[in-house]
Amino acid sequence: MNNHRRGLFLTIAGGIALSFDVPLVRLGGGELWQTLALRSLSTFALGVLIWALLSRLQPGNPVLRPGKAGLLAGLFYGFSTITFLGAVFNTTTANVVFIVAFTPMFAALFGWVLLREQLSRSTWITMIAMILGVGIIVSGGLSGGELLGNMLALATTLLLAGAITIGRKTRVDLGLVPLAATIIPAIFGLAMMQPGGLTSVPSPFWILLDGLLMLPVAFWCLATGPKYLTGAEVGMCYLLETVLAPIWVWMIFAEEMEARTMLGGAILILSLISHALWQMRRGNQRLGLS
Repeated sequence: MNNHRRGLFLTIAGGIALSFDVPLVRLGGGELWQTLALRSLSTFALGVLIWALLSRLQPGNPVLRPGKAGLLAGLFYGFSTITFLGAVFNTTTANVVFIVAFTPMFAALFGWVLLREQLSRSTWITMIAMILGVGIIVSGGLSGGELLGNMLALATTLLLAGAITIGRKTRVDLGLVPLAATIIPAIFGLAMMQPGGLTSVPSPFWILLDGLLMLPVAFWCLATGPKYLTGAEVGMCYLLETVLAPIWVWMIFAEEMEARTMLGGAILILSLISHALWQMRRGNQRLGLS
């Protein structure tokens, strides 16, 4: 298997694994804070185990010492977990994943403002179209009682884009940071939940499956795959969560999407796909492949 195929396999696998996050959280049947604590504690425990193994096998590995950049990115990742689960518990799955799909465009905008990176005309057009899509999705938030969830999803997007920008600015390998950062939501969840909350989750198996398997697999695949792919190809693979998560929730919980959510989501997905295809076409032209 060549590097490109390996990258595609890993990134697609990561996108699929990530798409099960919301369904597994909802299958757990718990309250927000106890779910946040159990999911985060399990992921953090696995992160500590991986860190200990790497420390023994590769003591000089720079991933183990991300420094100040890792600390700042960790704060962004940690609080994004809190806002993400808050959004899951306060609005529909489709709203959450469609709004969070705006993350790459926010990251591009932050790069333009903070890193002085130049944005192509196609990127600006895509951002305008995606803003329209997100606007359509959140337009019913006030009347539908979903405003808090939609705003938390937007906060998640901003926090994730900030963490990505830190990694691009510092060029530090932050591979283990998202796992280590789960201690932040774990502390918040433990502090906010009722006493004995961890033992009262109706179906803890699903939460543990998410925290110990699906999320770590998704994080690792999505962090490793892009080493072998273009940014456009990575963006296409990330869309798997956006498309699949609402489908899983519809199949399991019969959660229907509202017309405005379907319209806004379609605009978001088509905008990202068009932008990715345009980037790939430009890349092929530079290489003389078309």
